[in-house]
Amino acid sequence: MDAAQPTPGEPLEHVLLPLPSGNRVYAGAAARLAAAEIAVLLAGVEADSIRTVTLGGVDHVAFRAPYAPGALSRLSSRFLCSARNSDGLLLPLELPEATVLDDDLLTIPKYQGKTNEQFTRLVLNLALAELAPQSRPYEILDPLCGRGTTLSAAWLLGHHGYGVEVDQKALEAHAAFLKTWLKRKRLKHTAGLTPVRRDGRSLGRRLDAKVTPTLQTEPLVLSIMPGDARDSAALWGKRRFDAIVTDAPYGVVHGSSQGGKRSRTAAGLLADAVPVWAGQLRPGGTMAIAWNTLGLPREDLVSILTAAGLIPYDEGPWRQFAHRVDSSIHRDVLVARLS
Repeated sequence: MDAAQPTPGEPLEHVLLPLPSGNRVYAGAAARLAAAEIAVLLAGVEADSIRTVTLGGVDHVAFRAPYAPGALSRLSSRFLCSARNSDGLLLPLELPEATVLDDDLLTIPKYQGKTNEQFTRLVLNLALAELAPQSRPYEILDPLCGRGTTLSAAWLLGHHGYGVEVDQKALEAHAAFLKTWLKRKRLKHTAGLTPVRRDGRSLGRRLDAKVTPTLQTEPLVLSIMPGDARDSAALWGKRRFDAIVTDAPYGVVHGSSQGGKRSRTAAGLLADAVPVWAGQLRPGGTMAIAWNTLGLPREDLVSILTAAGLIPYDEGPWRQFAHRVDSSIHRDVLVARLS
């Protein structure tokens, strides 16, 4: 007979085993990143109780908090979560499903330069954590969306995803994958590419898709506009978003500026684009940016966000997401809110 599960709100000593994929990508930082995510996302967690413990030679994260199955299930780092009983034994917790679509929507695409999907979910979680609760899905914008990992993650969690992408081939590759995936899953959907023209010239083709997940009736929207990230406001017009979530380029060419010059670092791109993106947020909306600190120090990005009228979260666990990806990339995440 299975042991009885705790009741929501019951104080527990939790022990979380991070997803193995994180250990491969974050070079040993997985447990530390999981601890920071827990401190940000879980209400009532005792910050001084969060610690790394080694069980069976594998790093786990232990912490004390009221039992909140819904919040635990949404942790990007969660592989297995248990509770320690009065005898010191671990009871695996049966958590609800956090996603409305199959997660192979994120894991199937493989291509050079793809951001690890677990990290994408982490950044999305941090942006969503500071939004006011609402009954409708959030509208998420990624103005540097590439082949749509952030937008797929938004769909997975039951939210709408919007994007901007300058590389037409990347946009079309995502469209081809998405159409194939939706057909194979036999979900009610629409998906297609349509030409976009502005001022008498062709910008390329935009992707528009809708899917109705099995367990809900309201369709989820995914739409990507062709164009430069700095032109996001012009491309999307009066539309406003609940959150902007993006992974800035790590020293590669991305798009062209208004004067036709190309940017090879995140510094110039973000200095130009953040004020534009800030104007696309609804009041109380959030912006979460992942970037390479070797090209742009954290203090400089804080200044860019502040100058754009945003309030950065820059204390405590919010400063614990920096980690080494490889010799040329030291990645961090910064979240800010529009007052």
